Amino acid sequence: MQLFRTKSVEQTIAETGEEGRTLKRNLTWWDLSIMGVAVAVGAGIFSVGAQAAAFHAGPAVIISFLIAGIVCGAAVMCYAEFASMIPVAGSAYTFTYTTVGEIMAWVIGWDLILEMLMAGSVISKYWGVYLNDFMRLMGWGFNTNIAIGSFNLDIAPIIIVAFFTTLLVFGTKIGARVDGAMTVLKIAIVFFVVIVGFFYVKASNFTPFIPPSEPASAVQSSSAVSGVMGQPLWQWATGMVPSVYGVPGILSGAALVFFAFIGFDVVATASEETKNPHKNVPLGIGVGMALIIVMYMLVAIVTTGMVSYKDLAKQDSPSLATAFELVGANWAAKIISFGIVLGLATVVMVLLLGLTRIVFAMSRDGLLPRGLSKTGKHGTPAGLQIVVGIVVALVAACFDIGVLSDMVNIGTLSAFTLVAISIPIMRAKRPDLPRAFKMPGNPWVPILIGLANLWLMLNLTVLTWIRFVVWLVVGFALYFGYGYRHARLGTGDLTEKLSAETDKAVNG
Repeated sequence: MQLFRTKSVEQTIAETGEEGRTLKRNLTWWDLSIMGVAVAVGAGIFSVGAQAAAFHAGPAVIISFLIAGIVCGAAVMCYAEFASMIPVAGSAYTFTYTTVGEIMAWVIGWDLILEMLMAGSVISKYWGVYLNDFMRLMGWGFNTNIAIGSFNLDIAPIIIVAFFTTLLVFGTKIGARVDGAMTVLKIAIVFFVVIVGFFYVKASNFTPFIPPSEPASAVQSSSAVSGVMGQPLWQWATGMVPSVYGVPGILSGAALVFFAFIGFDVVATASEETKNPHKNVPLGIGVGMALIIVMYMLVAIVTTGMVSYKDLAKQDSPSLATAFELVGANWAAKIISFGIVLGLATVVMVLLLGLTRIVFAMSRDGLLPRGLSKTGKHGTPAGLQIVVGIVVALVAACFDIGVLSDMVNIGTLSAFTLVAISIPIMRAKRPDLPRAFKMPGNPWVPILIGLANLWLMLNLTVLTWIRFVVWLVVGFALYFGYGYRHARLGTGDLTEKLSAETDKAVNG
């Protein structure tokens, strides 16, 4: 069996011209930058840093953010090289298909579907939760939950998913404009909250900057990391007693806050819809990443400077709003609540776009049913976009979902790892291909990036790894039952398509 068969770059690009399965190029570098900020800056900017400080790293969460930002930023540069060379929908799935082979491409595509489906459903659900919380804070007597007998239906996720699904059906550019306007307002709120927060910062709260390591069971509300299933995989494998703070806490904190930086794999899925992608994709990804690192570092400094990490650890669910409440600035809760509602809304749109483009790319390759990849008169896969929207909305509205950020993290990190090690492979295989952007330090820097991402994966919990393995088993069953036999690369359709495109170019 040819499990590691690879598509050529020429075959990959030839697919984008297939009639009835072509996406319209109308995005600029600024659209991509805002898209990256939109998906990476949601409710997490107001909560993840506080939780990592309280239960993992203390004030040294600032270092955790720096580590996660450097690792993610380096991985982003690998994405930028591939996207400038292969501006095709599918992101890490497409890049892996051209280098490591079909079976690994399937694994990454399957992981990305998990990441974006769960993230989209969970965030849609929590958009409704925070919308109701905001209306409560404002004194508005309205709630989006409807009781049907003993069943509780939240219509908020249905509303937000339906809104952005409609925009995306009529064109990616329209959705990007609305999302962009909301994201700019969200950025303004973040900086306003940070500036106000600096007036409450006390230098004494940064001491000790790296708290001494202690057993996780000794910290109130840290039970999530004290059980075997909640223990980082490497600690469990080495028999280490579950602990928080110290250097291990900084590393586990980095693995947690990495969730804050995801989104650029989604941005890369829009490469096929970008004008002059060889230039605009690397530029858009780079600018967006820089904005995100700055915002998260500032929020981490303010959160840990306003109140002691020990006080945060006494709270059940610490957040930036908690810090303001502890210093007596309760009015800030309303502004932060509004910022979260805006933030989550923009995340929903980008995840709907990313999930659809991953399935679109896999369908166009034949690994999933080909009917899913048909595009309409607006240059978008309208039917698939509607199906994805319905699935996400129903899961979010009808099920009580926990925050599965670790599952999202492991899917993203596995994709980042394979994209990084694919850089030296593609440099060796196709040195002739033009690259508008080159990852520096090849091959050692990309290899180190891959190892760094793998290390962050090992800092995720045992339970996360068990769920990940189960998801992979289901994926392999689907691949060997359908994908392998129907893949266009195996049936010869892609070779015929490339020959037809070549003949057309010669005779045209």
